[in-house]
Amino acid sequence: MNKTYALENLTEIALAIIGVAKNKTLLFYGEMGVGKTTLIKEICKQLLVQDNISSPTYSLVNEYQTSKGETVFHFDFYRITDEVEALDMGIEDYFDRNQWCLVEWPQNVQNLLPLETVKIHLTLLESGQRNIHLK
Repeated sequence: MNKTYALENLTEIALAIIGVAKNKTLLFYGEMGVGKTTLIKEICKQLLVQDNISSPTYSLVNEYQTSKGETVFHFDFYRITDEVEALDMGIEDYFDRNQWCLVEWPQNVQNLLPLETVKIHLTLLESGQRNIHLK
């Protein structure tokens, strides 16, 4: 999928992403301020997350529960400077649980990511809209 969208189209975009996520691991790429967390909040809303959703910039991971009894893990690896930090937090255990894993700044833990993922590349356009490209 390669599409340009505005904030009013977030629900449609989130549902499309959920629909193609076979193993529930989503990797979000894009510059600071492009809307990664905003898109993740909408995906969580569509997954029926009951908790308040915020970026785990300092805690590295937030855990949310859905009304269906599923768990959603939201990672933010912006501040990771060495993959050992992610290993120390048990990153492999999260990916092995077959639960939703939404990862911001995955390039900082590139060697630790599962092979089967959906890569989501976001760019901000001059119009204020975003371009999304899924791989």
